[in-house]
Amino acid sequence: MALHQLIQRCLLLGVKAKSLPPPPAPRPPAALAPLIEAFASDHRRFDARAIHYGHRYRSGFWSIYLLSAIAVLFAIMPLALGWDSPTHMLHPFAGLWAIGEVGVIGTVSAIYWLGHRRDWQSQWLRARTTAELIWYLPMLAPLIDFSAPNSDANWYLRVFDPGKEVRAADEVGTLCAKNQPLARSLLAAAWSDPAFVSSYAEWTMQILEQQRHYHLHVAHRQHALRHRVHSLNSVLFGLTALGALTHLVIHTLWLSLVTTFFPALGASLHGALAQSEAYRLEVTSERLSGELQGSIGHIRAALRGGGSGGNVAALKDAVQAAIASILEEHQDWHLLVRPHNLPLA
Repeated sequence: MALHQLIQRCLLLGVKAKSLPPPPAPRPPAALAPLIEAFASDHRRFDARAIHYGHRYRSGFWSIYLLSAIAVLFAIMPLALGWDSPTHMLHPFAGLWAIGEVGVIGTVSAIYWLGHRRDWQSQWLRARTTAELIWYLPMLAPLIDFSAPNSDANWYLRVFDPGKEVRAADEVGTLCAKNQPLARSLLAAAWSDPAFVSSYAEWTMQILEQQRHYHLHVAHRQHALRHRVHSLNSVLFGLTALGALTHLVIHTLWLSLVTTFFPALGASLHGALAQSEAYRLEVTSERLSGELQGSIGHIRAALRGGGSGGNVAALKDAVQAAIASILEEHQDWHLLVRPHNLPLA
């Protein structure tokens, strides 16, 4: 488990997450199985890379914010413990807290430096984009007329313009060119086969249902995380206010710890939550889950119309629209994440 996942799990202790029944495993058409297998190893490679750098980047900014609050705690502890007084028996060790504070600040700086030098964010975004595009290539392939001449190696660019992130994904274009002969031979007469049409439609709906399930889970989790952090912040700032008022009556150095560390911890939690874009992820995921539900309905309607093989033209349009929605959401995610790149708290 990555550090950011562990932190969020601790924050969500006691929260009852909404659970949904798992969707059925997608069953691809037999005609597409060799194509799916041809892309599988590349998808796994980029997916593993995206997970690796995604964990590093997200753990990095959660660490930076929370360690900044810890640095404040180290700075105030000698005062709260009374070690700053020359008469205290542990006064000679007061400098250890300063050393610890410098160590924490150095750790924050090291995370920031490593994150920028090794480009965790860009590596994550690039690998995640490539993995997602490879994942949907077998679904996209039946929509392409491989007999028509086309200068674009990237299959996505033959169907629509999905944005600059897709245009920059050179690995996807290379894989498309490599596997085009296989796709052409597998799909030459696919749309004239009612069995392929129905199995392709069912498989597409199953994949979209998986994505809808995933985005509903993201929306529920981000909603719970946002409300838990807001509740903790309310408690922390409430205790800070109480400590400040109590300090007017009772003069104790421990109240300085309350009025200094608690607001620093609350600000750190709020900063990490803001950088994770919990609210916008929640809203975007809820919107996309609704759009995917609509896409599933359109595909099902096209499958039921036009006889035993369904309405092929309507089915192609419905699948294309579904992929377009997914790509649009992915581009929005890029715009959401890219401006944040491990800012020092």
